[in-house]
Formats: sequence, C-alpha cells, structure tokens
Amino acid sequence: MIRLTLRSLRAEALRMLLSALAVVLGVAFIAGTLIFVDGMRAGAYDRAGTFDRHTDLGVYPTGTKPLPASLVDRVRALDGVAAAAGELTNTGGIVGADGRPVLGFTVLVAIPTEDALRSYDVVAGRLPDRAGEVVLDAPTVAEEGFALGAPVQIGGTGGAARPYTLVGTVDVAGTTRDVGGPFIGLVGPDALAVTGERGYGRIMVAARPGTSATALADRVRAAAGADTSVRSRQQILDDAVDEAVRDLDTFTMVLMIFAAVAVVVAGFVIANTFAIVLAQRTRRTALLRLVGATRGQVFRATLLESAVIGMVASGVGVLLGVALASGIRLLTSRLDVPVSGGLTVTGSTVLTGLLLGTLLTVGAALLPAWRGTRVAPVAALTDAAVQPSRGAGRLRLTLGAVVLAAGVAALAGAASAGQVLLVAVGGVLAFFGIVLFGPVLVPALVRAFGWPVRRLVGVTAGLAVANAVRNPRRVAATATALVIGIGLVSAFVVGARSTKDGIERSVDAEIGTDFVVSGIGSNLPAALAGELAARPELGVVHEQRSTVAADIEIRAAHPALVGRTLSGVLAGEVGRLGPGQVLVHRELAQARGWQVGSPVTVRGHPFRVVAVVADDTPAMAASGAPAGHVIEMADADFAALFPDQRGFLAEADPAAGVSAERARDAIEAVLARYPTVNLMDQGAYKKMLTGTVDMLLAFVTALLGLAVVIALFGVANTLSLSVVERTRENAVLRAVGLTRGRMRAMLAVEAVLVALVGAVLGVGLGTGVSAAAMALLARLGGDFHVVLPLGQLGLILGGAVLAALLASVLPARRALSRPVVEALSD
Repeated sequence: MIRLTLRSLRAEALRMLLSALAVVLGVAFIAGTLIFVDGMRAGAYDRAGTFDRHTDLGVYPTGTKPLPASLVDRVRALDGVAAAAGELTNTGGIVGADGRPVLGFTVLVAIPTEDALRSYDVVAGRLPDRAGEVVLDAPTVAEEGFALGAPVQIGGTGGAARPYTLVGTVDVAGTTRDVGGPFIGLVGPDALAVTGERGYGRIMVAARPGTSATALADRVRAAAGADTSVRSRQQILDDAVDEAVRDLDTFTMVLMIFAAVAVVVAGFVIANTFAIVLAQRTRRTALLRLVGATRGQVFRATLLESAVIGMVASGVGVLLGVALASGIRLLTSRLDVPVSGGLTVTGSTVLTGLLLGTLLTVGAALLPAWRGTRVAPVAALTDAAVQPSRGAGRLRLTLGAVVLAAGVAALAGAASAGQVLLVAVGGVLAFFGIVLFGPVLVPALVRAFGWPVRRLVGVTAGLAVANAVRNPRRVAATATALVIGIGLVSAFVVGARSTKDGIERSVDAEIGTDFVVSGIGSNLPAALAGELAARPELGVVHEQRSTVAADIEIRAAHPALVGRTLSGVLAGEVGRLGPGQVLVHRELAQARGWQVGSPVTVRGHPFRVVAVVADDTPAMAASGAPAGHVIEMADADFAALFPDQRGFLAEADPAAGVSAERARDAIEAVLARYPTVNLMDQGAYKKMLTGTVDMLLAFVTALLGLAVVIALFGVANTLSLSVVERTRENAVLRAVGLTRGRMRAMLAVEAVLVALVGAVLGVGLGTGVSAAAMALLARLGGDFHVVLPLGQLGLILGGAVLAALLASVLPARRALSRPVVEALSD
C-alpha cells in the first residue's frame, strides 16, 4: 500500500499541484511572519540598552509629576556617584533650510553632559557640552544640508524657535529614539526650556569604581524621597527589553491573525481538493478493497499521501517565507514604520513551518479520507464518473440556518447591547452559518446569477450552471473559501470609508473656521494664540482647550464661533456668551437643575448660565467627565482659571474684508517661528486625520490579499479537477458540435459564477460586520453610519471575476488538449 500510494502520488502530482500551492502560500505567510518578527526581536534586544550602556542606577518618578532639576544636584553630590544627569524625552521641531518646519514626528531628548553617562553613537562632530548647542540625527542633517557649526532653529511647546549651534550628528536608527522622524539632542536646561517641562523623566546615575551597587542604591533612594523609585542597571535593561518586546508582541499578534486567516483558507482548499480526488478514485479504491485492502489501509494510505504533500509543500513554503519576510519589511518601510534588525531564520521557525503545513494538510484530508473508506467493493463494477453526488444532510442545513440566524441577530443587536465582542461573534457565526448552509445557499445563488447569463449566452451558459451546481458540497466549499478573505477585505474597506466619513462630519461639526492650526505631536506653544490674535488680518482666533474639574468638562469657547458648532439651543441666547457667562449642556443642566439665569461656581468663581444647549458631538480633546456634563465659557475666563491648560488645535478666520490668501500669509508669518505647529485648511485637516485610516487599510488589504489569492487557487483547482472528472462528458459535447471556443466559454462562465457567488457573499458579510461596528460607534458617541464605497467594492467583485477568468484558462486547455476519440474512451 505504501509503494502504491507513492506511485499514485507521482502519477497524479499535477492534480495536487494547486492544492500544494495553497499549503505553500499558507506556510509561507506563517514562516515569513516568524522570520520577520525574529529579526525585529533580535534587533530589539541588541538596541534596547543603547542609551544605558554606562548607566548604573536610574531614578524614576512613581507618579506623573516630573523630577525637579534640584534633585539631580542632590544625587550628584552623594558619595559614590561619579556622574548624574536628568533625562527627558519629548517632542520638538526643526526649521529647515527653506524656512519651513522639517516634516515628521520629532523626538527631543536631554543629553547628559558628563562623559561617564554618554552612550550616543556620534557620526560627526561631538555631543553638546553647554547651553545653545544641539545635535541632530545624520539623515536629517544630510537631507536639509545643515553644516556643523551653523545655527539651526529649534522650537517646541515652550516658546518660539531660537537658534542653536549644530555641533554634531548621531545615529539613532533602530533604537527607541527612532520613530521615523528627526532627532534633536540638547543639554538638560535647553531641553526643559524648549519643551516647557518642569522637570525630568528620570535621572541617570553612574557609580564610581569599587562602589557597592546596593549601598549606592540605598543612598540614592534616601536622597530621592518617597515619590521616586530607584532601579538597578539590570532592571533598566530588562524594562527596556520588555517595552520593546511588548510592542513587538502586539505587532506579532496582528500579523499572526492575518496568517491564521490564510491558513484557514488553505485548509478549505486542501479539504475540497482531497474530497474531489478521492471521489474520482472511487473505482480504484473499490478494486483495492476487492483484492483485500482493508478500510484502515485505505485510510492510512490517504493520510500518507497528504503527509508527503504537506511536508514537501511546507518545505517550499518555508523557503518562500524568507522572500515574504523581505516583502513585509519593504511594506513597513513604505508605510514609514521604523524596523530594526534583519531577517533571522531559526530552527524553531523552520520546524514550526514544516509541522504546521504537514498537520494542516493531514487534518484537512481526515474527513475526505474517512469518507473514502466507505466505498464498497461492488463499486468497482460501476462507472464512478457518473455517480450522483450527495447533498447536505438535514442536520447540517438546520444547524447552518440556526447559526446563520444567530450571527445575523448578534450583528443586529451589537449596537443596542453596546458590546464590541458581539460584532466579532456575530461575524464568526454568520461565516460558519454560510459554510454549513452553503450546499443550499451557494447553488441557489449560482442559478440566480446564471439566469441573466443564460439569457445572453444561451445553451453554453446553461451547461456551465448545470456543471457548477451538480455537486452542492463541492461548489459550496469552493465559494466559501473566498468568503473569508473577501469578507475581511470588504469589512475593512467599508469600515474605513465609513470611519473617514464620520471623521469628516465631526470636523464639520467642531471646526467653524477656514483655517486650523494644530500641534505636531504636542500641544500648541503658550504664546501662539496671543500672537495670532494680535494680527489685524485675523478676525477670529480660538484655541480649543478643555479640562475636567469636579466631574465637569470645562471648555473654552469663542462668542463668534460657538453658535456654528452647536446642535441646537434649548433655552437662552448663545450670543450673550461673554465674561462671567457660561453655556451649559442639556445633560448637566438636567442633572444639576440649572436653567437660564442660574448661578454656577467654577473653581470658586461665580458665573451665570446664559443658555442651555443640546449635546453636540464629543470634543476632540479626551474627557474624563460623564457624557454631556459640559460647561463652555469664554476664552478669557478659561485662561484666567486654567492658565497652564493648553490645546493642540486653534481655529482662525480672516478679518472682515481680508482675503483668505492674506489671512494665510499672516498666519504663516507667525508660524515661521514655531516648527512644532502646522497650518491647514479644513480639507487638509480632514485628510490628515483620515490618513492613518488609509495607511491601515492599505496594510490590511495587502496582508489579506494572500488569503484571497489562495481561495482563487481553490477555484482553479476545483475547475481543473472537475475537467478531469468530466473528460468523457466534454468529449461527447465536442463530438455533437460544441466548438472549442464554446468549451472555453462554458468553463469560464462556470469559474466566474462560483467566484462571483463567493465574492458577493464575502462583500455582504463584510458589509454586515462593518454596519454593526458603525452602529456601535454611533451609540458610544459620534456621527457614524455605514457608507458603501461602491467603486472599491466594484473593484473587489471585478477582481474576483477577472481572476476566475484567468483560472479557467489552464482547465480549458486541458479539456481541449486530448483528441475527441481518445477522450471518449477514458
């Protein structure tokens, strides 16, 4: 039996080729992900301690309050301390050689001036030794054409940009300081001034040679006080590695989810392939039984065949995984995601790929192999090619209908229940319902889609429809493999478009001016709004600020803008907003019993309610107050009560009679000294907010594309094996006058109908999941509803149809390659 199985495998290698390709691609995705992640993990371990190579102890705050500069001096004066320096990591900005801000998220760091604590890799020049000096990363210096010794304008939230002397360049690639943008290194006092911080994030300590680490830690702990923690060198390195690996583990989980989808799709393709091949071997299996082979021998022979195919395909998949890992690395670099480390191929990755592919293939072949053992020896006397196929049983169809209904109900009720988990559960149940109910649902849709084609093409299309639905289980398995990949792609496409539309509506509701000034990765500088308001070309300048006091969200408002963004005024007049006057949102007014004219006290200062307004969409700033518990007061009052509270966004409108161009020029003249600030109109601001959605959609679509490709291989595989099964039937059709062109058309229509049904079911499932998610978001807060990107969905369907047409080429060539007389004798 073993020799016979191996001979059969060699003789029918072409039949199993496309199935093996499904295994190859599935294993390649898994292996490529592991190779890519192992390389990143090795890079994370190598570079985690880059900036602590000379740090023996670290002092960290236990709360949110930074460490004062005076504490650095106290620690430095302790016995056994060779050097101590404060370090902070924040954001800043660089004015480029062209006078415009250098783009990209910029990291600004305080660099120690003590040689005993310096751990930076200097490319050119030196590190800063005194105030007024700066180092930048080498790529930024090269791109901007900065020269050592020349002034560079550096700014942050602490004030306008000022010149610093460029004394060196450093290499931070692949480290925690590398986030895809520029790097700025200043001495501690300059870093505090630029960022506006009141203290350091930690204190780095270097011990004198021969000093006991435990004794020094005790002295530092006593000097630092109870609100700090002291960590040893090993703890600092462990924390750095944990942080790097924690982020990497999250990224790994995301990639493995997509890899799992590809593997599941490959499992559908493999199981369907074995079901078809074993059905075509009915007569041969019966002959084996007739000459003495037992059911166990037939079952084990099939599993041996699947194991050999799985092992060979897995080996090829691991090799292909190296190339796929390079592709993932290239994709992340195109999306400006900083990646450290190279590609690392470990023995565990190779073993995992081989075992996974082999077990997947054997597991997918179990049910078809068991069914193959049910062939009776008397079947050797029948014509296996014309054996009627069995439909799905009543139990399966009943269970499928129940599961599908449960999935639809979960998706429909997710919003009212307020549960995100119900969206995922509903999507999974709906998919399994389609799988179980597929033998009825898929043929019915094939007939429905085939009806207009029959009207247009005629008998040829009728033959294609009959061939597609003659085996309900087979066509259902082929179509549902497509449902997974296309369903997930559609869910992300519809969800992304709906999210972007919701964001754009939120901007329209919250931004009432032509121009938007936003901080790049940080809040706006303290003096910026005042400088803008002083320009005569600008009529309205409003910095969006908010804070929470006594479980109430306090918002700054501008009298000229407040009426543009409110949903409605329930009582009073919003135009009367001014000093000592506030607007109260409906939820808070009802909870406190306030109405127009009621006195309100905020931080000990009295105010009077001039209007009660309807709840609008949530503010851009995060709030820790109950929903709708909002008070809005004039900018001047807010600044007096909360002088240190800054916002990340300001609105500006031209003054009366001033053109938009003049107003823009005036704003740009002010912003030229603030490199951490960006100017946009409403359209550009919307594009900035939705850019991340587009990036994620591109990333997800690229990863899910492999699952769709595997499913399309399944369509080609099913069609190719069906052509072998229908060799005599196709020969009869050709003998009675079916032309070669009509034979190709018949197979093309059959492939297109199966792929189109799978794609339509996938689009429907994905749209349903997105609709449930948008309804849930709308209930939680926000103006979200489903928006169908008909163009993109049309491309998905069109791509499936085109791929199906291509998949029909080789089966058609095989069907036409044999002479009619030879095929009739098959």
